[in-house]
Amino acid sequence: MIATETLKSAADLIALEHQYGAHNYHPLDVVIERASGAWVYDVEGRRYLDFLAAYSAVNQGHCHPAIFRAMMAQAQKVTLTSRAFRNDQLPLLYKDLHDLTGFEMALPMNSGAEAVETALKAARKWGETVKGIPANQTEIIVAANNFHGRTITIVGFSSDALYRFGFGPFAGGFREATFGDAADLRSKITPNTAAFLVEPIQGEAGVMIPPQGYLAEVAAICKENNVLLICDEIQSGLGRTGKLFAFEHDNIRPDAVIVGKALSGGYYPISAVLASREILGVFHPGDHGSTFGGNPLACAVARAALKVLVDEHLSERSAELGSYALDRLRNIASPNLKTVRGKGLWLAIELNSPARPLCEALKERGVLCKETHETVIRMAPPLTISQEDLDWGIDQIEAVLQS
Repeated sequence: MIATETLKSAADLIALEHQYGAHNYHPLDVVIERASGAWVYDVEGRRYLDFLAAYSAVNQGHCHPAIFRAMMAQAQKVTLTSRAFRNDQLPLLYKDLHDLTGFEMALPMNSGAEAVETALKAARKWGETVKGIPANQTEIIVAANNFHGRTITIVGFSSDALYRFGFGPFAGGFREATFGDAADLRSKITPNTAAFLVEPIQGEAGVMIPPQGYLAEVAAICKENNVLLICDEIQSGLGRTGKLFAFEHDNIRPDAVIVGKALSGGYYPISAVLASREILGVFHPGDHGSTFGGNPLACAVARAALKVLVDEHLSERSAELGSYALDRLRNIASPNLKTVRGKGLWLAIELNSPARPLCEALKERGVLCKETHETVIRMAPPLTISQEDLDWGIDQIEAVLQS
């Protein structure tokens, strides 16, 4: 029987989650029931400044009204047709993505991990059918300390033992190159290499920014060896780093780009692979698909989310506010602060001690952010945040670091 009683207390809800839910996350103990812009509110009425933005999924801010209107309008018409039939929103999304990014084709999926799997399949099939790699010998190079999702295939080429433990055996065909070291990538390429998959800035690793010019050198190496350069921009893309895509900081154009998260502004799961006709043209009916991929509700939401990014100049806001925030954070004096880095409104504070206690202390002061890799606090506020709110949030960080 479905329970109908309403539980208001955070403690009650946390206890229910602990009892009935799998323990595959270690969240901060704040129970959010509503949100608006850069602020979220818990079940007991306290508000918090969101400095994580759902790992960049709500770049447009929580519950953006324009995206909400698009979602409600479409939800009253048709939400799902499957790809067995056509719908009137998918071709419009294709056109919007092409006009905004210049890529010839797109293939929509739901989660970021699904889009990564799609890109891997496309690269392998391109390797065999276009490049001429012998069957079942295709190799894809990935970067050390990558994070591309949590499917069996993806964790299989992770260099993080935690993500791999207990999930083997894993798929073969992947090699690893040092992130930020173009010469190492060159040394790993063989005649059977079809693609290099890389995050232009590594998010889960702690907002790790490669040396200036790294991606440009990587792009040249890939072109020289007829290897596809695939950029995973699920977290770094759509305005987060101060440009539409992080790869633009090195003035390159990859062969394929993976997008997700902010593609819907946090309203609905949708992701996509953007590439040339040569690459995505390797797929034929029956090769790949998803019941929900490209559904009309997701497409309508994505179209509205992209329009908000452009109309509100969110990439430009990210560049301006990110530079300001980085300067402020670097001027904090604290013996516990090891380094500060960032690009746009994607920032990281690396500490000399575990980061979790500081995240918990910040929560008590009304700021939500999250630790990664033990000693790093990762910050990614919505790109709609006001400078006043950003300043207040940094004030709390400074107070915690100096306490």
